[in-house]
Parts: sequence; C-alpha cells; structure tokens
Amino acid sequence: MITFTIDGIEVEGEKEQSVLEVALDNGFGIPHLCYHEALKPYGACRLCLVEVTKGGRTRLTTSCNYPVLEGISVQTNTEKIMRARRMVIELLLARCPDVPVIKDLAEEYSVGEPRFIVDHDDCILCGLCERVCREVVGADAITFLGRGSGRKVGPPLEINPKTCIACGACVYVCPTDCIKLEETDKERTIVRWGRTLPMKSCKVCGRPFAPWFQLDYFGKITDGIPKDFWDTCPDCR
Repeated sequence: MITFTIDGIEVEGEKEQSVLEVALDNGFGIPHLCYHEALKPYGACRLCLVEVTKGGRTRLTTSCNYPVLEGISVQTNTEKIMRARRMVIELLLARCPDVPVIKDLAEEYSVGEPRFIVDHDDCILCGLCERVCREVVGADAITFLGRGSGRKVGPPLEINPKTCIACGACVYVCPTDCIKLEETDKERTIVRWGRTLPMKSCKVCGRPFAPWFQLDYFGKITDGIPKDFWDTCPDCR
C-alpha cells in the first residue's frame, strides 16, 4: 500500500491506482465525466483537476491518470483548482448548453452564461463510448473522426458500422445521454450510429432479450460456454 495525503488527510492506495480512484474510495468529491473504473484513464474532460505536490514542487494535473506515489500531497479544492474547473465547465457549457449534467455542474460551481460561442451539441468528446467499444466489447465499431473544432465520435468513414453488435455499452457509459437506444420486441436500434439489429427471444420465457448479432459475437469470443447458453435470457438461466 502507498500512503499519501488528500486535503491534509492521510490515505492509502494500491500501486496501480490513480489519485482519482483513491479519492473517490475515500469520499472526496472530485467531479469527472470521462472516467470509468472499467476503462483506461483518458483525461479528456479535465474536470478532475487537482494540485499535486511532489518533491517540493506543485503542479496542476488530472487526477484520473496520475498514479498514487508515496508521500505526495494532493489538494482538491484550492482557488487555483476552482478557477481552472470553472473554466472547463464554462467551455463544456458553451458546447453543450442543454445537457442536464453540464447544467448541473454549472449551477454547482456558479458558472453563468458562457463567454464563448454556443454550439448546442450534446457530445463532450469524453471518449467513453469509443473506449468501451474497443477495450471491453472489442467490436471497434466507433472511433474519433476529424481534428480540432470539427472533431467528433462516430463509425469509421461515418458509414453504418457493420461491426456494431448493438450491445448498448456505449449508451450505458455516455455521461450526456446523447447516443440513445430504442428497442421493440423485434429489433434494437443504437440511434446515433444508425445501427438496427433483430432481437432474439428466449427459448424458455419467449421474451426478446438481446440482438442475434450480439449473441453470435459473444459465442465466438468466449471459450468453454455451451452454445445453448445464449438461447435463454439471463433470468431463465
């Protein structure tokens, strides 16, 4: 275990943990939108900024990808941090003024009307959807497209992604709820990617529970699981 301090309180973390992970485990409120415990840290949203003092030098850094180190001192709410955090929120508010989670952050940190050009987008480019599709699902159905102010997330070449299995992982991790999933007894659609796949019904209860394509994909990448495992829903298993 590695010992260090957060806001003057001594805490312990494991070698592979980040400062943000340990802070959250110990009840420190550090805002974050691009972090998920199942994914590699990316540092995209910049909301988790903290001040770290190491060897007598203090620097402002993102806590999601800063490793815990013996004896460091971490501050989470200095005036310098608050100024930087408010600026990040103001930029996010200019990009996504109608997104509830951004509006809530703006209210919490007393950020008013942004001084920048308002965009009315609903995606903050946090990369969670792209990372969960690549790192966890392994489908690689979506990626970052373009550069600079025109950058966005979507299927390669902006064509209906044939590798998308409509599992909904991207919908689940999206912090702004901008991807959307629509489902009927017959099909499931991941709205933002334009991917619609037919649903498979459970052989026991008859309830549609997942797209055929998704179950076929899982059947191919998992070893030691009988094929009929994918014929029944989780409840009936």
